[in-house]
Amino acid sequence: MSKSPSTKSRASGRVTLSDVAARAGVAPMTASRAINQPDLVSSLLRQRVEQAVQELGYVPNRAARALASAQSNVIVVLVPSLSNTVFTAVLQGIQDALDDDNYQLLIGNTRYSDAEEEKLLNVYMQSNPDGILLSGLTHSTRVQQMLETSRVPVVSMMDLSADPETLCVGFSQVEAGQAMTRYLIGKGKKRIGFIGAQLDERTLRRAEGYRKAMADAGLADPRLELMVPDPSTIALGAELLGRMLAQVPDCDAIFCCNDDLAHGAIYQCQRRGISVPEQLAICGFNDLPASAWMKPALTTVGTPRYKIGYEAATMLRAAIRGERPAQPHLDLGFTLMARESA
Repeated sequence: MSKSPSTKSRASGRVTLSDVAARAGVAPMTASRAINQPDLVSSLLRQRVEQAVQELGYVPNRAARALASAQSNVIVVLVPSLSNTVFTAVLQGIQDALDDDNYQLLIGNTRYSDAEEEKLLNVYMQSNPDGILLSGLTHSTRVQQMLETSRVPVVSMMDLSADPETLCVGFSQVEAGQAMTRYLIGKGKKRIGFIGAQLDERTLRRAEGYRKAMADAGLADPRLELMVPDPSTIALGAELLGRMLAQVPDCDAIFCCNDDLAHGAIYQCQRRGISVPEQLAICGFNDLPASAWMKPALTTVGTPRYKIGYEAATMLRAAIRGERPAQPHLDLGFTLMARESA
């Protein structure tokens, strides 16, 4: 995996069919035929052109009437889920920020898949977008290549990059994970488990923060971590609560990587007659609308999802105009919502 690209000027050019032809050592018309009508060229020639396409990160531009330096009024937005409340709030912020502009949004659901992100970006780049909003900081080598060769401004959302050239809006997932774990330690908890699902980059960074806090307190124990790649659901949270208690019966707190899992964990405790937080503290992440109304109310991390979308779109709009933001790494912070469950 590699980090998201720095934003570069569109005026610096993009890979063209002529570039591909030159790399493959053929005429532009032959390269076009190899890409669009591969049955009409030899297998060897087709392979040479395909290799050139891969090496250069070429994406066909079907918006023939739009020059590389012209505005298309299209912005690409890629998020990992369209059903997760976290990302619907981000999308609402983006739309509100661009309401007064004549931008058309191309919204894609990557489904937490690198292959799906590559496929969507390959299609959407053919619309010659003015800018791109991406979720997260890590992407496949192919996506990285497409973005760098396109020279299209990019803003990453949800986390903060260590690369000073990367435009990003979010908060430190690692620090948020540390903060919640330290809160539980401060409440006298010593056997704090971490339950994670989906295992996307945000979950992994929260887990990193959990480990740092546990290690700093001399409480680290690998048995206290339960990480599965399954999609996150309330039902999965209930199941993982049972598995955690089976492998670590003396666990006195559980930090769930999101609120869905935490809701399920609390329901499972109620089914088993486990008192929360007296016998077992439960906390989550993202402060979904239902979390404050749980019984007991869920202790969680509040995240500025709407504002992330709004500020990321605002930053991208400035980058499209060729302006360098005063704060290329915009940290919107997080809020620890201390409630009854921990």
